[in-house]
Amino acid sequence: MPPNPQGPQAAPIPGVKNLIAVASGKGGVGKTTVAVNLAIALARLGAVVGLLDGDVYGPNVPLMLGTTEQPQAISERAILPVTAYGLKMISVGLLNPGDRPLIWRGPMLHSVITQFLRSVQWGELDYLVIDLPPGTGDVQLTLIQTVPLTGAILVTTPSIVALADVRKAIEMFRQVNVEVVGVVENMSYFACPHCKGEIDVFGHGEGKRMAQLFGVPFLGAIEIDPQIRIGGDSGKPVAALGEDAPGAKSIYAMARQVAARLEALQQTAAQAPVVKIL
Repeated sequence: MPPNPQGPQAAPIPGVKNLIAVASGKGGVGKTTVAVNLAIALARLGAVVGLLDGDVYGPNVPLMLGTTEQPQAISERAILPVTAYGLKMISVGLLNPGDRPLIWRGPMLHSVITQFLRSVQWGELDYLVIDLPPGTGDVQLTLIQTVPLTGAILVTTPSIVALADVRKAIEMFRQVNVEVVGVVENMSYFACPHCKGEIDVFGHGEGKRMAQLFGVPFLGAIEIDPQIRIGGDSGKPVAALGEDAPGAKSIYAMARQVAARLEALQQTAAQAPVVKIL
């Protein structure tokens, strides 16, 4: 892998201010749940947001947003995204509905991700949230080589097994010069409705310790709440119900941390001196 694959071909998407990759070292940590609810929370906080489902093997974003509408192609190189909960969204799950699996090799993955980035008419966006497949594979490399990412958010659970894979994901993004926006600890704790205490089902505080170890921000802990799972299964994400809805408060707190961190990164980039090569 080259030290900096974001070469001349990694041109920005016109009108998109921030490109945020939501990633995880392994599956099963709720990465898509975090990506969907983060996008909706940012939109409810006043931003214009798009959501690109880059998990081509497990495209669950349409299910979580409760839509089966197919995007429209208005020309050979222009696709209109679907709108759901105020988000502009595209997913291969809308193009390949049902239970048919996608058996694709690297070049086909590269093609579809590039089309989603370049051919979809995103318009003016404050944030384009990109839900990546777990791990460090072809889709991640295609994304990094195609567009300049503002940064990557790593999703984990407090379990040691999940954290071991987060280390690899953080190192991958650092090797390719992509800023790590921070770490989100999903399924962090369960608030007992009877004793009102917090029960650490998968461990406690490991996500925060991991962030401190690698010197990246800890963006928040999302609780285990049945409403988060029910919302995802029913196509009614909990973030769409408002900040005061059960299970939504920790999501909105995380979204505010993400927005503040991205604003700080933009200010740092704007203040960086420009080096001219004579």
